[in-house]
Amino acid sequence: MSDPTPLYEARNVYKNYGSVAAVKDVSLTIHAGEIVGLVGDNGAGKSSLVKVLSGVYQPDAGQLIVDGVERHWKSPHDAMLAGVETLYQDSGLALDLTIGANVFLGREKMKPGILGRLGFLAQKEMDAEAAEDLERTGIAVHASKRTVGQLSGGQRQAVAIGRAVAWAQKVIILDEPTNHLGARQAGEVLAVMRAARERGLGVIFISHTLPHILEICDRIVVLRLGSVVRDAPTSTFTAESLLGTITGLHAE
Repeated sequence: MSDPTPLYEARNVYKNYGSVAAVKDVSLTIHAGEIVGLVGDNGAGKSSLVKVLSGVYQPDAGQLIVDGVERHWKSPHDAMLAGVETLYQDSGLALDLTIGANVFLGREKMKPGILGRLGFLAQKEMDAEAAEDLERTGIAVHASKRTVGQLSGGQRQAVAIGRAVAWAQKVIILDEPTNHLGARQAGEVLAVMRAARERGLGVIFISHTLPHILEICDRIVVLRLGSVVRDAPTSTFTAESLLGTITGLHAE
């Protein structure tokens, strides 16, 4: 029997900017091997909620719980150490570095002994591990001497997602990962998300592309004006009812 304890849970979370309530009493859970779609119109509170979940902002009220233990993020690094990886719309890749260097960006390995103390990187080791990590996550881009700037938009996004999936231990949060991609490239990104689910990770998928949400998500959480207006299995939605719930033109 699977563990019913969520990998990550937000309970009654609030986030205010002065007198503006961006996130109001939001509760959300993500379980192992589950893709949860987080949708809403512009201004619904998605970005603010993601920044709370990832440690960019601290909530004004409410709890963040990982594996049943309440956590208080002081920074995104705290969330990363706890196994929560976030990929924002600007993927944070260094275009002039190789694929392998990007996978280890901020987590570089040094050569052993005095060379490492002098600042020499274990580049061959990182390239080999990066290639294994990308292959394991289903990325069809081989780590090589090519720089990320030489890749297509879809390949760059796949590398960014592969990096997040490779490092994530519990949850990966993907903010518009298929934005501005063609159909084939978006399909590759969705395949990476499926691979992450198969690995037992929890995936939070934020997107305005509702066909992608309906195709890949197990459950959909709809935000409107900072509040959750529906949290239900994807099978209970149609394209029309999902759009209506987002806009408020459909009864929840």
